[in-house]
Amino acid sequence: MLTWNLAIFAGLEGLALVPAGGRRWWIAGLVTILFAFLGYRARGVDASGAVAGAGVCFVLYAGTGPGGFLALATVFLLTWIATRLGYARKQRLGVAEKRAGRKASQVLANLGVAAVCALAYLWRGSPIFLLGMTAALAEAASDTVSSEIGQAFRSQARMITNWKLVPAGTDGGMTLAGTSAGLAASCLVSGVPALLGVLSPAGFALCAGAGFAGMLVDSLLGGWLEQRGKLRNDTVNFLGTLTAAGLAMLSGNRMISL
Repeated sequence: MLTWNLAIFAGLEGLALVPAGGRRWWIAGLVTILFAFLGYRARGVDASGAVAGAGVCFVLYAGTGPGGFLALATVFLLTWIATRLGYARKQRLGVAEKRAGRKASQVLANLGVAAVCALAYLWRGSPIFLLGMTAALAEAASDTVSSEIGQAFRSQARMITNWKLVPAGTDGGMTLAGTSAGLAASCLVSGVPALLGVLSPAGFALCAGAGFAGMLVDSLLGGWLEQRGKLRNDTVNFLGTLTAAGLAMLSGNRMISL
């Protein structure tokens, strides 16, 4: 068990593959500008979302290097594709994302926790925060992809709180297609650092599982509190990523304490 526990973190420290000295900052700046420009041009984000996304991108690259940035880029690519699948159908249902893209509050609600974890890693140097960052990014992709795929290919969903049939796009509604796609998205995002040799198989499984669990919590909060007007969608998304990051970090700490 000890060998398995240590294997979760053995490669994680390699996620911070950043150049030494001042080169880290100007490379992070160049990557940030390019990422924000491409996101805006692809209409994944509006002007405010591009600024917020640039801030997140800079923090992730400066704090955790190419590994963190590539995980972020995977989140963006997956959500961009999922949002545009069946767009005409989503427009008819009245659930389509604005063509201008996501605004700053949406970007920060989905990526703010990952950015904070990256900053914590830069400050403290503990790889436990890299688990939190990866899991938060995995949840952000899982939540958006599951919602968008469900709306694109199903007209009805099951409410997570009581399992009754509701129109696709209803807060808290879940479909088999959407849920399966959400699990795949969580695995893909967690798989990026694993493919880079940064995450071990155990670390990959932990982050992918935490990301998927966070997506389920997001759906539960949506069906329970957002439906009643107690929480806004941005708050629900933030809490979903926070749950994923917390689960990953708590599980990692528990494993190395056994």
